Amino acid sequence: MFVPGALDAGELFPETAERPSTALEKKQSWMARLKTGLSKTSSNLSLLFVGARIDEDLYEELEAALLMSDAGIDATDYLLDALRRRVKDDKLLDAAAVKVALKELMIELLLPLQKPLELGRHEPLVMMIAGVNGAGKTTTIGKLAKHMQGFGQSVLLAAGDTFRAAAREQLMVWGQRNNVTVISQASGDPAAVAFDAVQSGKARGTNVVMIDTAGRLPTQLHLMEELKKIKRVIGKGMEGAPHELLLVIDGNTGQNALAQVKAFDDALQLTGLVITKLDGTAKGGVLAAIARTRPVPVYFIGVGEKLDDLQPFDAEEFVEALLG
Repeated sequence: MFVPGALDAGELFPETAERPSTALEKKQSWMARLKTGLSKTSSNLSLLFVGARIDEDLYEELEAALLMSDAGIDATDYLLDALRRRVKDDKLLDAAAVKVALKELMIELLLPLQKPLELGRHEPLVMMIAGVNGAGKTTTIGKLAKHMQGFGQSVLLAAGDTFRAAAREQLMVWGQRNNVTVISQASGDPAAVAFDAVQSGKARGTNVVMIDTAGRLPTQLHLMEELKKIKRVIGKGMEGAPHELLLVIDGNTGQNALAQVKAFDDALQLTGLVITKLDGTAKGGVLAAIARTRPVPVYFIGVGEKLDDLQPFDAEEFVEALLG
């Protein structure tokens, strides 16, 4: 959920409040899609506990399953060590109880990543969006714009990905679909586009300005320097901006996603992540790796292409989908 200031969104924008039954139906639909998206890892982990004995073989199989889920060595060792202690201290004797203990430990691990995106702190709230090509960055921006409009926010988009014409055109389509203005230049300096967008957002009294940037690999140092320049120029356009610096990550890229978080965070000091494409082939364990190694908040996770396939990250929901 977005948190406008310290108030609940329904209090601030009562027209967005839904009937309880509608909200419940949407929640059930979302959980079903999330479980489907994480089914690959879920089936691998859940089957281990069916009729299992609590012995060294179970721990070895759990270790293999967690590593296969892209949890990484650090998070896997952490979870298994904590699980062994829990089993010993609580004298757990059956597999079902051990599974519950693992769920609790994983929720504890992921809870620090659960943080709402706050709206209304600045006018405008300036958001810079980064990510490698193919992560779903431009589509995510369109979905975020729609979400924010649902919370009564006016949105302005900036097509700062001037390296790729298709990205600019794609953002323009999202802008038209959501009835949102897009600041764009046919060719030019992405930092200049970002600066113009911030100035335009201030002049129009816009609530949120979202700035798309060119997709790049963290190993492309000259392009990472370009991102740093964009960030500096945004700061010149509005003191303290960008207020949010998000990295969009493809949930299928495994440990490479963790490398991206580290590289972009080192360069830009990220405030949040959006994990996309948790849609059937994704393993999901990479969130545990992120939580252990570089706990940048995960604002949203996405399971598909539809607008409502992007939802706020909830640690308990995620672990429920992952372990069943």
